[in-house]
Amino acid sequence: MHHKVTIEPFRIKVVEPIKLTSEAERIEILKKAHYNPFLIDAEDVIIDLLTDSGTSAMSANQWGGIMRGDESYAGARSWKRMETAIKELTGYKYILPTHQGRAAEHLLYTKIGGPGKIFISNTHFDTTRANIEFSGAKAFDIPIPEGTQPSSLHPFKGNMDTEKLDRLIIEHGAQNIGAVILTITNNSGGGQPASMANAEAVAEICKKHGVFFIFDMCRVAENAYFIKHREEAYKDWTYEDIAKKMLSLGDGAIMSAKKDALVNMGGFLALNDEQLADECKTTLIVTEGFSTYGGLTGRDMEAIAIGIKEVFEPDYLHYRVTSTAYLGNKIMELGVPIIQPVGGHAVYVDAKAFYPHIPPEQYPGQALAIELYKIGGVRAVEIGSVMFGAKNDAGEFVPASMELVRMAIPRRVYTQSHIDYVIEVFGELMKDRQKVKGIKITKEPAFLRHFTSWFDYID
Repeated sequence: MHHKVTIEPFRIKVVEPIKLTSEAERIEILKKAHYNPFLIDAEDVIIDLLTDSGTSAMSANQWGGIMRGDESYAGARSWKRMETAIKELTGYKYILPTHQGRAAEHLLYTKIGGPGKIFISNTHFDTTRANIEFSGAKAFDIPIPEGTQPSSLHPFKGNMDTEKLDRLIIEHGAQNIGAVILTITNNSGGGQPASMANAEAVAEICKKHGVFFIFDMCRVAENAYFIKHREEAYKDWTYEDIAKKMLSLGDGAIMSAKKDALVNMGGFLALNDEQLADECKTTLIVTEGFSTYGGLTGRDMEAIAIGIKEVFEPDYLHYRVTSTAYLGNKIMELGVPIIQPVGGHAVYVDAKAFYPHIPPEQYPGQALAIELYKIGGVRAVEIGSVMFGAKNDAGEFVPASMELVRMAIPRRVYTQSHIDYVIEVFGELMKDRQKVKGIKITKEPAFLRHFTSWFDYID
């Protein structure tokens, strides 16, 4: 029998209360938070879709593992378990534990970056770009053209444009390329997967030019799911074998374990080059912690060792991708424009199409994120010109390639009725959308401004 309803493949064992606020309360909360969802207290949020990073619910097995966390400073049993699990999955020789993905990015990109260096990616996410630019290097995004067209239905919109890659390497000189980074799945581009064929083509170009090839593998299991179901050659492969094959194409990988290792804190850098690993290890010991814990507790490492295996369970992955698509498809039926097809970890609303009367320099994505919270207490994040907009040398506004609002679904946290509530909120948002006003920034820092900026309505 084929079931229409995808049930959550777990039972709920521990619950956390949600405080239900009124719209009048939320209007006040927004004012106090300067209209920035990042500055709203979590207890004032009804459904929190700000990020899927570190917000997963852990399994009974992981909580069991936490009890046996070995907190030894050097060579803890929990570290051995984490290291073994990562080596089994990635095949890389040297594993450096870090407290999260951006710490691994910092270790690597400050070593191989610096002024005059170029990094090329299908799309650099915010902390990746910040770590690269912080080192003085430049970051280029080269998604395939379909990747920046929200309504195109390409099965692998996370692919990198290999012709552009070849051209960029020749243009800048292979010796000036810090690394080529394939982000799986491509977060800024809508949680879209990259195909195995694309990863192979990228690897081949990197080999030909002698360029360093790194995976950002924080959603490696979700990417494997899409390969199995969309790339004919892999339909009989296990998700884990697909992930292993893909990672075997690179020289190393960075992972925020807060995504597809189903934990609340942790990450790692995995490399094959001994000298580079040693150099990064020195920085790790100076800044994060000894090389067998890297800023993590033993219990975190236990949870990672277990979670990185659990994430490949077929029932879990099917539920994960299907339940995310459920939200996307249902709001699309209401007429909400989204990035299609729905990605693995999030639904991305095309705010430019949702609020056609608000120009990019008035941040339609931020306006939508504010409305979502005001009307429904739903917290999401703008991925558009607040996050990626810039000024050119003449001081003119350069918009991001897309104006999106990302609703990232925490793993194993919300049930279908929570998601149905979010769909109802969109029904409300559809009603008076032409009345929603544009937004201005009233205070901003130099890097990663979306985290801490203050906003207000344009009168």
